[in-house]
Order: sequence, then structure tokens, then C-alpha cells
Amino acid sequence: MVKKMGLNWRQWSLHKHNHLLVKVAVSLLLMGLAFRLLFVHSTVPEAPFVEKPVIASPPVILNPPVSEEIQVTRDPIPEKEKCDLFTGDWIPNPSGPVYTNESCQLIESHQNCMKNGRPDSAYLYWRWSPRDCRLPQFDAYRFLDLMRNKTWALIGDSISRNHIQSLLCILSKVEQPNHVYHDEGYKNRRWVFPSYNFSISVFWSPYLVQAAIFEDMNGVSTSEVQLHLDQLDKKWVDQFQNLNYMIISTGKWFLKDTIYYENNTVVGCHSCSNQNITKLGFDYAYRKTLSFIFNFIVASKHKGMIFFRTATPDHFESGEWDTGGVCPQTAPVKEGELEFKDSQSILRNIELEEFAEAEKKAQENGVNLKLLDLAKISLTRPDGHPGPYRFFHPLADGQSAASVQNDCLHWCLPGPIDSWNDVIMEMMVNS
Repeated sequence: MVKKMGLNWRQWSLHKHNHLLVKVAVSLLLMGLAFRLLFVHSTVPEAPFVEKPVIASPPVILNPPVSEEIQVTRDPIPEKEKCDLFTGDWIPNPSGPVYTNESCQLIESHQNCMKNGRPDSAYLYWRWSPRDCRLPQFDAYRFLDLMRNKTWALIGDSISRNHIQSLLCILSKVEQPNHVYHDEGYKNRRWVFPSYNFSISVFWSPYLVQAAIFEDMNGVSTSEVQLHLDQLDKKWVDQFQNLNYMIISTGKWFLKDTIYYENNTVVGCHSCSNQNITKLGFDYAYRKTLSFIFNFIVASKHKGMIFFRTATPDHFESGEWDTGGVCPQTAPVKEGELEFKDSQSILRNIELEEFAEAEKKAQENGVNLKLLDLAKISLTRPDGHPGPYRFFHPLADGQSAASVQNDCLHWCLPGPIDSWNDVIMEMMVNS
């Protein structure tokens, strides 16, 4: 009996012990769940910060982007990696031009489109952008610093005069130049920036070779041009070795009625009235002239930098300058929407062919000759010309644009021609 009672006691005791263990286990389980719930609840607000180290620690960039200011002074790019500065697009430039007709007093009246009453202004808010690289905006301070004790010249026709006004207007934001020389007709001029001892000149030499021209300021001729294909124009040649930098250009004038001379003897003509003179065509004269000029340059041992600028196109529509032609466009066009006119294509092909041959010889002789192919850049800006606004408020009396002589060759200032200086600056810095 006693044994049976002892067994029952032990069984009850064991059962009670097991029951106690179960309670403890359940209690621990409940406490664990409660702690878990409490932990999860307390960490929910911290969840967004779990990703914070990832956001705050981006991947290390070994070659960070270079700012526009630094890019102007970057080291020269290896030749094979250099960007084609002349293939690109005109992109919006909300900041607009760096000067106006009010801030620059050096703009000639025929290119002062704003003063002359041009009503639209969208043409001012574009800049040239090559497709394969960034083109910094012209840095007037750096340009003048590089040009200390140097001489520049733009040599060519009235487009060179148009261009030098653009360059002077930009540089005048740093210092006003002193006008130190002009000829009687103000076609040949020189300015000096005194703080930099930098001089810049324009030489009016539309053919680059010797020419007798018989026309008035409006381009009306009384006789054919007499062009000597084997005599360089002394106006620029006599100063050639004194110039550190120069931009040489020609082109459009070769389309005029002209009689050609070699060895002071008539050898032919273009569009002349004398039926006894051989009709050679402007292409003959242009190739002969460029070959002669390039031969002079490559043999000159000149130690500066010489740019040859391609002839820029006009954008006359429905006629030419003397037959009612106009240029009514108010925005740039895309590449391929306009083609060079036939005469322009002929001039351009001759330029590129003759330059390619001269460039090889120049490299062999140590002459720094560069192609400034601004024709491609300019083709897509039919909106950048004065049109009828080469005159002061030409339509004030209700006249139509077609009834007024339009200028669809030169460029408004400010205007697209200002971007030419961006390209020149980049070519200089990378040389």
C-alpha cells in the first residue's frame, strides 16, 4: 500500500514538474513573441535609414567631369582623339550674347540689326555645339592674356571686317581697344589693347592677289575686275612676317565679272563682255589663286599660326542681292535641310582640295597652317543675316522686305558669327 502510494506520488510529482516546464516554455515563447513584436515595432521608423549608407556613398568616379572653365585650359588631346569642331548643331543658349549693340560701339551700321529695327530676337539665343565634345564659350580674359605682346590680323573681304567687329565687341568687355590706324575708306584698320600690348588688324583684300576693282559702296560695278593671278596683294604680304596670328579668306568675289592676267597679259575672263577673250571661268582663277597663295605660305617659314577660313555661304531666296533676293528665316535649320549653292560647292571643293595639298607641305616645312571650316557651321543659320535691316527701319513706310535691298551674306551683330570665336579659341588652346 505504501509502495503504491509512493509510486502515485512520484507520478503526480513528475506530472506536476512536466506541467511546470510546459508553463515555463509557453511563458518563454510568449515573452519571445512579445519581445519580437516590440523590436519590430520599435525598428520600423529606422527602416528608411537602412539604405542611407548606400545613398550617401556613391561609387568613386576616377575621371570626374571637367568644368567648362577648366576645359579651356586642358592639355592638348592626342591627334586621333581630337573632336571635329565643325560637325555639330546649333543648340539653345538661354543666356544670350555677351554683348549688345548698346554695350559695343564698334558695330557698323549695316550689321547693327537691333538698332535698325529687326523685330525678332530669337536668332540671338543659339550657340554652336560640336557633337563629339564640349566647346567652351570664348574666354576674353584668357584670350587677351595669351595674346600679350602679340599681333593678329584678319585678311580678306567684308566678311573679315564683319568678323573682326564680333571679336572686338567680345574683347571690349575686358578692355576698350584704341583705334590707332585706318585708311581713307576705313577698309584697313588697326586696334590696340594697351594693357596687353596686343594689336589686331583687318586688311581688306577680297582676292588676296592684286586686283583693280571698279565698283561703289553698294557693289555696283562700272567695269570688270582686273585680276592678276600671279601677284600677291602687298597690303597683307608686306606685313605677313610681322603677324603672330592671322585668318586668311576669300571666295565670293571670284564670282564677279573679271578679266584675268598672268605676267601682265590677259589670259582669259569670267562673264566678260569682250568676245575676243577666252572664257576660263571662276573655278580656273580660284584654283590658280589658292595654289599661288598656299605655295607662298608653306615656303614662308612663318613661325606663327595661320588659319585659312572657308568661304561662308549666303542665304538669298527668290533672287540674289541685286534681283530682289530675301532671307526671311527666323530660326536655324537642321543639317541636310539646306545645301550649298552650285557656285558655293565649286568654291568649297577647290578650297578643300588645295588646302589638303598645302597642309602636307606646311607640316614638312614646320608652318602652322590650319583649316577653319566655318562654311559648314554657317550653312544652317539662314536666320542670322540683316536682310532688309541693313538699313535703319527700312519697312517703316509700309514697304515690303522684297522692295528693299537685302543683305543675306553678312551677319547681324551680335549673332551667329560670335560662335566662330569659340571655335578659334579652342583651336588655339589645343595647339
